[in-house]
Amino acid sequence: MNLFDETCFECSKLITEKYSTSFSLGIKAFEKHLRYPVYAIYGFVRYADEIVDTFYGHDQRQLIDDFRTETFKAIERGISTNPVLQSFQQVVNQYSIEKELIDAFLTSMKMDLDKTKYDEGGYKIYIYGSAEVVGLMCLRVFCANNGMLYNQLIPKARSLGSAFQKINFLRDIKADYEDRGRTYFPDVDFKNFTAHDKSVIETDIKKDFDDALLGIKQLPKGARLGVYVAYVYYLQLFKKIRRTPAKTIMQKRIRISDPRKLSLYVKAKLHQKLNLI
Repeated sequence: MNLFDETCFECSKLITEKYSTSFSLGIKAFEKHLRYPVYAIYGFVRYADEIVDTFYGHDQRQLIDDFRTETFKAIERGISTNPVLQSFQQVVNQYSIEKELIDAFLTSMKMDLDKTKYDEGGYKIYIYGSAEVVGLMCLRVFCANNGMLYNQLIPKARSLGSAFQKINFLRDIKADYEDRGRTYFPDVDFKNFTAHDKSVIETDIKKDFDDALLGIKQLPKGARLGVYVAYVYYLQLFKKIRRTPAKTIMQKRIRISDPRKLSLYVKAKLHQKLNLI
């Protein structure tokens, strides 16, 4: 079983590295014992997202329903022949990750198959399920058996997940709107996306970022740098988006180059050495 388990975690690691250079570098900044669990969480959420975002021409609704069934079956049994679910169920059971968080995440994924526009209530439900709960799953790992610290940091972890997701929405407006017919931000007309619309969204994101940073500084030392690295990547992306006109946001995807990400990683490590985080 040791070889099987290691292979499954390596599969989740490979998925993370293939899909996200940002999170891959961030995970490398964690203490070693935290890396496999976070890879497992990322691999799980990444594959669920793939089902609803890219599996066109297939019965996506049935596929995500099957994925949900197999996920909870794996958790209950404590084993799965699916390597992504095998590594994920181990983390869920080891760190007592609540099934409510997993259910909320999968519900939000399925919403992408049914909804193309969101009101304020639906927007908050979607962000909670698609991003905030992922941060809470990771927080369970970071806090291990320290339930008091976990409860204390829940609002901050949710703020960080919320900021990341809203930035993703801004970054991916073109693909979501033109290719998938989705508009996540409520009361925004993307046929006429204005500088004012963009500014209102950015003010909301800035508040999330400010709240999140306070929580990052309270994380256990072994997790702090890795989360901070992800924070500074997204903060840099946010700054670049803020400098980009609304019209341009609708025309192309804004990104941070890999060399710039590496320089931000080095800077984050320096901040740690100087006890700035």
